[in-house]
Amino acid sequence: MATDEEQIRTLIERWAEAVHAGDIDKVVADHAGDIVMFDVPPPYEGVRGLDTYRETWPPFFEWQAQGASFEIESLDLTVGDDVAFAHALLRCGMPEQFADNPDLRLRLTLGLRKEHGQWVVAHEHHSFPVADLARDDAAEQEIRRLHQRWSDDTAAKDLDGMMAAIADDVISYEHEEPLQHLGVQAVREVCERSLDASADAMVTWDVPDLKVIARDGLAVAWGLNHVRVEHADARAFDSWSRGTRVFRRTKGTWVMIHQHLSVPFDPATGEARTALHPE
Repeated sequence: MATDEEQIRTLIERWAEAVHAGDIDKVVADHAGDIVMFDVPPPYEGVRGLDTYRETWPPFFEWQAQGASFEIESLDLTVGDDVAFAHALLRCGMPEQFADNPDLRLRLTLGLRKEHGQWVVAHEHHSFPVADLARDDAAEQEIRRLHQRWSDDTAAKDLDGMMAAIADDVISYEHEEPLQHLGVQAVREVCERSLDASADAMVTWDVPDLKVIARDGLAVAWGLNHVRVEHADARAFDSWSRGTRVFRRTKGTWVMIHQHLSVPFDPATGEARTALHPE
């Protein structure tokens, strides 16, 4: 006859397999009628009762069916005569999430009690670590360094360097027509024309008051673009425009997937205010 510890381990492993298979009847089996679950999403007061517990799983199954994993990596048990608890770490996430964060794990704590000689789960607590602020700060700094590289490559007129962190399928709303530029080659052509137009000048580009938000493999950066063109004959021009850029982390690297540039537009005259000032 299996020991209590063996019974509980089998119960938990069977539950995890049922979750991964999307088998709701087996997921709710071996759970107490008054189960209380603290899940990753709200409600913050928890899910209470077996019927409500059952209702939480279909959305998770739909997400998991898109290719997510759900498997126990480690499981530890403490077993008494009538009460037991378990804590476990599970690989739970999409392949791209693990590519970005190989250490991603779901944390699980279970409280069990014995009813009529059978072990049942009376409490579940699922969680991921609160968004790692250090990781978010590191991502923000990466985006800022990327902008600095763009600034350096612009000054060096290094067209290949300027394109290095732009996604192949980027969609860019440039100052000039057409309405949208599709793909990195289209953006390259815009940048190449700009460099050719200032071949005899020193060009600098920066975003002095750059704002960045980075979370979960996506980042948004915005601010005022400042371009300065200094010619050999001492003529100099400063121009300002508005810029928003969206980034995606792919295989550990940030790339720009969307850019939106603009200058104010006067609907009364139909003219754009380019904010171009010769000195």
